[in-house]
Amino acid sequence: MALNKEQIAHRIARELQDGFYVNLGIGIPTLVANYIPQGVKVVLQSENGLLGMGPFPFEGEENPDLINAGKQTITTVPGSVFFDSAMSFGMIRAGKVDLTVLGAMEVADNGDIANWKIPGKMVKGMGGAMDLVAAAKNIIVAMQHTNPKGESKLLPKCSLPLTGVKCVRKIVSDLGVFDITPDGFRCIEYAPGVTIDEIKAKTAGRLTIADDVKEMVFNA
Repeated sequence: MALNKEQIAHRIARELQDGFYVNLGIGIPTLVANYIPQGVKVVLQSENGLLGMGPFPFEGEENPDLINAGKQTITTVPGSVFFDSAMSFGMIRAGKVDLTVLGAMEVADNGDIANWKIPGKMVKGMGGAMDLVAAAKNIIVAMQHTNPKGESKLLPKCSLPLTGVKCVRKIVSDLGVFDITPDGFRCIEYAPGVTIDEIKAKTAGRLTIADDVKEMVFNA
């Protein structure tokens, strides 16, 4: 059975390391804040001007003045600090962000990412993703493995306009976990109930399977 959005976020949270400054993109990535492992201290950065973002608030405890870049209500943690977006992007462009988690429409097997524009649809611009993929030290993509038509989103080459070139390090999809290597996508974990044959059938780009590939385990 494929992972749901919360499980994708839960798995990505295991990639967080103590002391990391982390930017969470819009969509599935924002859920990572709810699954930070116990004992791991990270500082979540939101490009609209916040260091020290906490998990989502419980219903009835929302503060409309506290929002992330996706305009979702959030919480803060002790020591949080607010600033303008110019300073926020100065941090990003200076390489202060250790890890960025983004969604994607397509990822190529060399690490290219397309996540901002579908031809024919009106968009306001690329937004902060352009800076994040250019400057972050590590980029993990959270995504569905296929589009609504059942077509692979892990491709030999992106067909949509690129956001960044050769920048993605790892993908966590609803089917598994994949490293980007010189030989393309490398499956290192598969979702519970998902077979390797299914992953092969739904991956259009170059794919290898790790010798020690294992089923993903969720303890909570």
